[in-house]
Amino acid sequence: MQSATHSPTGYARLLSRIILTSLLLAMALSSGTSAAARSSDSRPRPAAPEARIIAVKKIDGRTEDLTVASPAMGRSVPVRVILPRSWDRRKHTRFPVLYMLHGGNDTYRSWTRETDVEQLAARSDVLIVMPDGGRAGYYSDWFAGPPRWETFHTTELIRLIERHYRTSSSRAVMGLSMGGFGALNYAAHNPGMFRYVAAMSSYVDLNDPAVRLVLGLGSERDGIAIDQVWGDPVKNADVWQAHNPAAMPRAFRGTTVHLSCGSGRPGPLDKDHPLDVVLVGALGETVLPESIRRFAASLHSAGVRTTTHLYEPGTHSWPYWERELHAIWPAVMASLR
Repeated sequence: MQSATHSPTGYARLLSRIILTSLLLAMALSSGTSAAARSSDSRPRPAAPEARIIAVKKIDGRTEDLTVASPAMGRSVPVRVILPRSWDRRKHTRFPVLYMLHGGNDTYRSWTRETDVEQLAARSDVLIVMPDGGRAGYYSDWFAGPPRWETFHTTELIRLIERHYRTSSSRAVMGLSMGGFGALNYAAHNPGMFRYVAAMSSYVDLNDPAVRLVLGLGSERDGIAIDQVWGDPVKNADVWQAHNPAAMPRAFRGTTVHLSCGSGRPGPLDKDHPLDVVLVGALGETVLPESIRRFAASLHSAGVRTTTHLYEPGTHSWPYWERELHAIWPAVMASLR
């Protein structure tokens, strides 16, 4: 014979009490929350701290190095800026802006150190912003954070540049290697923020075993554990996929995407480099073409405007990236108009 609490009638009474108790509890919590909210809303709230420029160093007539105090980073970060051609003459104009992200184990100075971007910029009415991204920052808000590189770049810095440099909402972003990965993630996470994104010699699929191997070796070299950046690859798979360009092709709709890399085979542009540098550059590039082909195909299938340049020969090195910069410059400038 069943006990009263397990009989149909007893079960119904028990269920009724549970439902009634839950409703009363929900009403009490709702009432308390509303009262707290009303009380909180009646008091002025302190404004969230904003990034600010604490120093400006003139490099030449059109190039400046900024020191930006960043609440997201908890420290100051250097940023290089190249002013538009007619900056001084058109004092009430808002200019389009191109963000250029450097690769791993490098700094914000790399684009002007290794390429002639200043000469390219001299013919363009575009503000160019080259922020530091850390030697192994991965352009991410770290799982174990700080650092919070993405918040600094896509929230604090963009607002700061708009406020102090008369920029419009017409933006493009490009990067190489780690910087290209960052450019892709920034565009995917912020639909409509960038009209054009270019990634040169960048890993695009965090699920690719070769890419995971390279990331693991690179993080060991830099003295960090990769799970500090995105958590454990298994336990925190959702975080990894949220930073995986290949996992979110539809997020790029409305943005033109350009992908490029070499085959990994050394060529004439490598002739002035030491053999060990050439070999490292060759290995670093060899793992990229196949995953970039797959990613480009998924972008096409998702209806994203996509261009690719997979060249042979070509290694993971600056001469090829400078050549690619020249090749895509007209398209970048056209997108910003």
